[in-house]
Parts: sequence; structure tokens; C-alpha cells
Amino acid sequence: MANTQVYLKDARYGKDLVRFMRVYRNGPQQVCSELTVRLLLEGDIETSYTKADNSVVVPTDTCKNTVNVLGKRSKNCENIEVFGQEITEHMLKMYGHISGVIVEILKHKWTRMIVDGKPHPHSFVRDGEELSTTRVYHQRAGNKVTITSGLKNLLVLKTTGSAFHGFHMCEYTTLPEVWDRIFSTAIDCKWTFESHNPSVLRRINYQAIHEGVKEITMATFANDDSASVQATMYLMQQQILGRFPEVAEIEYTLPNKHYVQIDLSKFGIDNSGKNLDLYYPQADPSGLINCTVARKPNAKL
Repeated sequence: MANTQVYLKDARYGKDLVRFMRVYRNGPQQVCSELTVRLLLEGDIETSYTKADNSVVVPTDTCKNTVNVLGKRSKNCENIEVFGQEITEHMLKMYGHISGVIVEILKHKWTRMIVDGKPHPHSFVRDGEELSTTRVYHQRAGNKVTITSGLKNLLVLKTTGSAFHGFHMCEYTTLPEVWDRIFSTAIDCKWTFESHNPSVLRRINYQAIHEGVKEITMATFANDDSASVQATMYLMQQQILGRFPEVAEIEYTLPNKHYVQIDLSKFGIDNSGKNLDLYYPQADPSGLINCTVARKPNAKL
């Protein structure tokens, strides 16, 4: 018996964890891209939930096959923002009852090997768990496209050049102030583009912006005399928005990975103050710092 006091507020479905490796063999210099794709659909699909009507359902297996076929045909698997747009445009063209398509892509890191001092034409190495990410959301209404690109799991550390003091103290504060400490974090950064003209978003040099975001992030992390994770994070964001006018906003989420003093006093060894050079990598708990910086409305493109 139907419950008239409830309603279907929101629904979407699709296929997750569609994985493939695309190899481009353009002469001796080959390129490979390993992607994990999530494809989600929304629109006039309510009756599949409320009335057991499967006629409005594009099978999730069809979603998987679509990703694979477009991956085979596309020249842009290396450029995941453009490849994501190819998928969303295809789905909206094919299925008139679908009003919105979301594509999320992880690009796994394969770095070209250096052999005998030269980049090897067809050999690669996984030299870290860093991911390039994108989320493309294409809405039929207004033909609006929002793209959020990202850099995830870039693990960085510096052994000096970071402090934390002058913070608020209360009866539960036990953390000592420090003027020099290890600073380590796993970079999780996302930046957003949006337009009602998808052709504009096809012309952006996403790879150059990704490289620029990474460059600014690493240089600022290394060179800033950090007063806090918050201050260093904001400095990164200001520089990125200053260099790339295409970016509407940028978000960082940074866990503060703590390295704490190991007490060796029981052995008659001083491992404190100026003599502190042996640390314990503390897995948890960890600080978690988040910030989004956006352009003011009159400053957007």
C-alpha cells in the first residue's frame, strides 16, 4: 500500500568502477592512460522506483559499454575533462528523458621511464599513488556544464620551515607551541570551471592548468615559512586563481599528518628540543583542514 506521506526527492543511477587502459600508438612515442569511470544518469526515471516501470531505465550495463566504446573511439582519454564531456554529450543526445549526466573519472599515475638518461618511448612506472580527477556534470536545462578537476593523494613532507604557535588556549589545551616542526600532508585539491556554452569548456587547456596547480602547490609548500596549514593553503589558492582566470573556485582539504617526538629519556638519550631528530609517524588522529576560495561574482569570466 502506497504511503502518501512520502515522495521521491532525488534519484540517479548508473555504472561505477568502469576501468580501462587506453594506449595511443602514434609512432614510436606511445602514450597510455588508465582510467576508472563512474557514469550516473538523472531525469524522468521516477516511475522505475515508484511503479516498477523499467521502460525508463537505461541499463547500467549499457552505461559500461558506452564508456568502453567511447574510450576506444576518443582521442582524449589522456585529457579526462574533455573525455568526460564526450560521454555526457553522448548520453544527453541518445536519451531524451535523461536531464542530467554526471561523469567522474580517476586517472591513475603512470610516469614515463627514464632509461639511459632519456624518456623511454613505451615504458612507464607507477611512482606514487597520486591521482588526477574530474567530475563533469552536464544539465540539459540551459546546457550548463560544471567541471571540477582535482589532484589527490599527492603525499608531501618537509622537515623544517613550519611552525604553530599563538593559537587559542583553554582548559583542555595540551598542545605545546612549536616554532619548528615537520609538516606533512596528502594533497587533495579541487578546482571548478562552469559555463552555459560547452564549446568554451572544450577549448580550455586542462592539462596545463593541472600542471600549474601542482607546480604552485609544491613550490608554495616547500618555500612558505608556514605559520599554519591554513595560512599556507590560502596562499596556494590565491596564486592559482591569480594565474588561471578560467578557474572559478578552488578547494583544498589537507590532513595534517603528525610526526611526534619519541621519548628516549629512559635510555639516557636526549631526543628533545634542539636534539629532536627521531620521530614517530602518528597514523591517527590527524588534523583536517579545509578551505574553498572563490572569485567574487563581478570577477568571474
